[in-house]
Amino acid sequence: MANRTDPAAKSIRGTNPQNLVEKIVRSKIYQNTYWKEQCFGLTAETLVDKAMELDHIGGTYGGNRKPTPFMCLVMKMLQIQPEKDIVVEFIKNDDYKYVRVLGAFYLRLTGIDSDIYRYLEPLYNDYRKVRLKSPEGNFTLTHVDEVIDELLTKDYSYDIALPRIKKRWTLESLGALDARKSVLEDDFEEEEEKDENEQDDLEEEVAHEKDYYQTRSPARERDRDRRRDSHRHSVVSFPFHRDRDYERDRDYDRERGRGRDRDRDRERDRDRDRDRYRLREEKDYGRERERDREREGRERDRRDRDRGRRRSHSRSRSRSKDRKRHARSSISPRRHEPEDGSAREEPKKKKEKNEKKDDGTDHPDPEIAEANRIRASLGLKPLKL
Repeated sequence: MANRTDPAAKSIRGTNPQNLVEKIVRSKIYQNTYWKEQCFGLTAETLVDKAMELDHIGGTYGGNRKPTPFMCLVMKMLQIQPEKDIVVEFIKNDDYKYVRVLGAFYLRLTGIDSDIYRYLEPLYNDYRKVRLKSPEGNFTLTHVDEVIDELLTKDYSYDIALPRIKKRWTLESLGALDARKSVLEDDFEEEEEKDENEQDDLEEEVAHEKDYYQTRSPARERDRDRRRDSHRHSVVSFPFHRDRDYERDRDYDRERGRGRDRDRDRERDRDRDRDRYRLREEKDYGRERERDREREGRERDRRDRDRGRRRSHSRSRSRSKDRKRHARSSISPRRHEPEDGSAREEPKKKKEKNEKKDDGTDHPDPEIAEANRIRASLGLKPLKL
């Protein structure tokens, strides 16, 4: 009775909600002590207290694959099937991060595609750390946004096969989901406006500088000096005109001196950059030469070591050959024979028997034996019959 699904629960994706968990993991959860003692008789209201006591997340761990309390509570939620508003409150809870992850995991298992994207994508901005129990039983640190990304992008999480959902761009094209708006979009717009303003200021400065140098061309300056001289001669009788021309000339000389100083500063900057680039090239060239020397030294050492190994190997081979030759020469090729000479007489008897057999005189036919005896006395070969 304790493992049955609530009779009022609706089927999820055409099956019992508890069947979303594989049968092996489900049987492990039913046999677990935490499920029997802590999850018995829980309702949607009392489940919150147990979720607040969670201190880690994970699937199964250890050699016999024990389920974690997080997985037991997920199974309990599938069994009692709380309302959607309660699950949404779990997800929006900012005080307890494990309650939020529990609600997000349950919604990923049972929710529709649009609700999954609508309620889980805002959790990408939650960077709090959570403890994860690995399959080996060790604890590792992860973050809430990493857990949400795994739920939205992968098909298997915490030993449970997640139901397949449609891609976000498919839902956007169908009109079931609005385009995603990033929290950092306002910051990106401010940065773009700032870059555009800086680009406009730079273009205005370049245009002003270009106009200034165009107005200060040598031909225009000569025409301006000629007009100034003619005007000065024409108004020599009027002192106020002379004062105004004097002020204009002084302003012109001042601007001209500023232009020369600016050109001198630019030339000095160019020379400084050129010297810096030359020094950098010289340093790089010196580093390359130093590396080449080190490489050549390593190659030379390696060749010397190889040459020494070959010499030592050839010496050892020649020494072994000399030892073998000396060993062969020290061993007598003739065996020790007895003093009575009986060993020498046996080979002689064998030779004589072989010779007798070879000349054909011992043939059973007396005529052939007599003929062979005559042929042997004449030095001829015996008859072959």
